[in-house]
Amino acid sequence: MGLLKFLFITICILWLIRMIVRLLLPALFQSMMNKAQNQANQRYQQQQRQSDPDGKIRVDYMPPKTKNRGDHAGDFVEYEEIKN
Repeated sequence: MGLLKFLFITICILWLIRMIVRLLLPALFQSMMNKAQNQANQRYQQQQRQSDPDGKIRVDYMPPKTKNRGDHAGDFVEYEEIKN
């Protein structure tokens, strides 16, 4: 009698867990998908706000110009070829 009672209770508990999972997992996945879609929409809207409406290129950073004190390989000296 004790074994049958244990098996019946175990089967009922597993059946209840299965039903709860069947009800909750789709709702959980739906909320995860909505959250991911909202984040993607926010990123897209931020990118749209940052771009210029004229379609021009905007440069946020330009490295400082260094003063070039001559070529390290040597300066170019012009010469004329003399023919004999």
